[in-house]
Amino acid sequence: MVSDQLVIRDLGLQPYEPTWQRMQQFTNERDDSSADEIWVLQHEPVFTQGQAGKEEHLLGTGDIPVVQVDRGGQVTYHGPGQLIIYLLLNLKRKKIGVRDLVTIMEESVVETLQDYQVEAYAKPDAPGVYVNNNKIASLGLRVRRGCSFHGLALNLDMDLEPFLRINPCGYAGLAMTQLASLVDSLDQAEVSERLLSHLINKIGYKNLTRHNSLD
Repeated sequence: MVSDQLVIRDLGLQPYEPTWQRMQQFTNERDDSSADEIWVLQHEPVFTQGQAGKEEHLLGTGDIPVVQVDRGGQVTYHGPGQLIIYLLLNLKRKKIGVRDLVTIMEESVVETLQDYQVEAYAKPDAPGVYVNNNKIASLGLRVRRGCSFHGLALNLDMDLEPFLRINPCGYAGLAMTQLASLVDSLDQAEVSERLLSHLINKIGYKNLTRHNSLD
């Protein structure tokens, strides 16, 4: 059954805009015979401003580009050392609501951090995952024709300074943290696999195939 099939694409370090355009293209062209896909990657430095984004949350972005995008939420930063997981899912076919998918993402990140003895939690009024009031993972989704794209960003081992150039997710003074600051040693590939496993188990796929490109 196509609903049990999942294509996982490990894409490495990618520029933001071409990847976003490919997500849109995939979502526009897919049909009920298309398997769901999860893209795992990191991005070159970029600020992304969601559909509800307000200019006031950009404090001084400097040499890092700002891209206006079609996901929900405000402004965030992506850069090397941050794990990005894009969820290109047929929610209608899976019978998953948007709020359900947000909960699945949050719970999967929380459980991944628990694997490293890091206590994390979600906030009902501010989507994402937090450790000691510091944000460690951000979420942003778009749903078109019953299918999701965009996804989550988990800070692993990155330069957090660019977050000081914005009000992250629209919250002035929101402090960001990363997993490398909370554990002694960090294998980024292992974290990625653990998070993928939690997501796959919660959403429910039995037939997995993996690729290292978008081709």
